[in-house]
Amino acid sequence: NTSVMTENRKLRVFLCHSKNDKPKVRKLYNRLIADGFDAWLDEVKLMPGQDWELEIQKAVRSSDTVIVCLSKTASTKEKKKKKEIRFALDIADEKPEGTIFLIPTRLEECDVPSRIRRYQWIDLFKRFGYSKLKESLYLRMNSLNIRFDFKEISPKTNQDFVKAPLLGFISAS
Repeated sequence: NTSVMTENRKLRVFLCHSKNDKPKVRKLYNRLIADGFDAWLDEVKLMPGQDWELEIQKAVRSSDTVIVCLSKTASTKEKKKKKEIRFALDIADEKPEGTIFLIPTRLEECDVPSRIRRYQWIDLFKRFGYSKLKESLYLRMNSLNIRFDFKEISPKTNQDFVKAPLLGFISAS
């Protein structure tokens, strides 16, 4: 009787996007975080002084899934995004056949680049678009034998809480 252990952690999701789409991607990021996913967004995760290219490569490599956000305004000349997509495609090629790793996500009616057309894409702007995206992310979680239950990792006793010294008072009105 061999049972596979289920890991209790959040699904790591990398958001690949154009700087022009930042407001829409920020909304997607907030929804993913609210729904219990560990989303990676450059403006949140990158720290001053870090080598952004190196950090992005590490983040893509350690992600369970990469969401490639597509739009009309996404500049095809934007080198940073093209490099991220190429790197994500290279990682996707290393995954077993049938793995949900790269998810092209259209933020609006637009063309899907030829290099990622082989992957089924989702139209986030259509009714039930986000629900379908979540369904795909849950399929990925199942294939990785992970689930996230906050109750299992939240503090249960006073000893589990972190104690912080009181350094002063905060005025509130």
